[in-house]
Amino acid sequence: MQHETKLRETARAMVAEGKGILAADESTPTIKKRFDSIGVESTEASRLAYRENLFTAEGAEEFISGVILFDETLRQSIDGTPVPELLSSRGILPGIKVDKGAKALAGCPGEKVTEGLDGLRDRLAEYADLGARFTKWRAVITISEDIPSWACIEANAHALARYAALSQEAGLVPIVEPEVLMDGPHTIDRCEEVSEKTFHALFHQLHNQGVLLEGINLKPNMVLSGTDCPEQASVDEVAAATVRCLERTVPGAVPGVVFLSGGQSDELATAHLSAMNAMGPHPWELSFSYGRALQAPALKAWAGREENRGAAQAAFLHRARCNGAARSGAYSSSMEEAAAV
Repeated sequence: MQHETKLRETARAMVAEGKGILAADESTPTIKKRFDSIGVESTEASRLAYRENLFTAEGAEEFISGVILFDETLRQSIDGTPVPELLSSRGILPGIKVDKGAKALAGCPGEKVTEGLDGLRDRLAEYADLGARFTKWRAVITISEDIPSWACIEANAHALARYAALSQEAGLVPIVEPEVLMDGPHTIDRCEEVSEKTFHALFHQLHNQGVLLEGINLKPNMVLSGTDCPEQASVDEVAAATVRCLERTVPGAVPGVVFLSGGQSDELATAHLSAMNAMGPHPWELSFSYGRALQAPALKAWAGREENRGAAQAAFLHRARCNGAARSGAYSSSMEEAAAV
């Protein structure tokens, strides 16, 4: 396969020891909601100013291997340096979100399929020229009494596989993200059942599309109780169920599993990851690709004011350091207590 060596090396670098990925690829409507929560107007300039806090935080490269960018950010510059070049100069891999969002799936009420395959080959070539090293595509699977349907699971698995094949053709490592949503009253057992079906379908389609497994990383949900479930699983129960699900579905050829936080609190997402790594060794690296769980404290500390830059960066670095420790199972609540003093 063309680019095979490059794909393998990049995929491994994304899950380097003690490091994980910052997801800073919020769409314009999503980041507007986050800015609304702190009373800041969302403009191109304010979005860059906020993300600059994260990208320039001193020491971030010790815990952050890569950053997923939005199209707008990939094309921006900080003090005259293009964002991808700035990140690369710090040893941080620039990546890019390439899907066009989840839309209603015809014939399947309440379910969605992610769009964006049309014109993707040309967009990937442009992103590679702009300095991107990896890509991301997110599919969403909703759990309720009657769904997900096989039609939904298969449609999203097929789209993820086609996207992955196109990314590798362009020399870019695809992050494949099949997110089983945690919204709803379902139990952890139901989440595990749906996650297992979803991941099985995904890897079947990846095989069909000729995707090099050594040149991808998987970004799945953790196996969790639904947000409205009256019985919330413990940290150890979540860790055990998630690892069991991965062992049943994810080939050992895949370099890494970079979990999404999916609406979990900052500290709980870190605790779950640490508990899983404490159960190791595993055939794949268990890492993180967090957005809100890395950024929320920094966003609140920044509050749109330049004089708060130092506080925002300190808050971001604390969360990055905690998750770096979770990569080896070494995270503990004492790390949070020490930071609060």
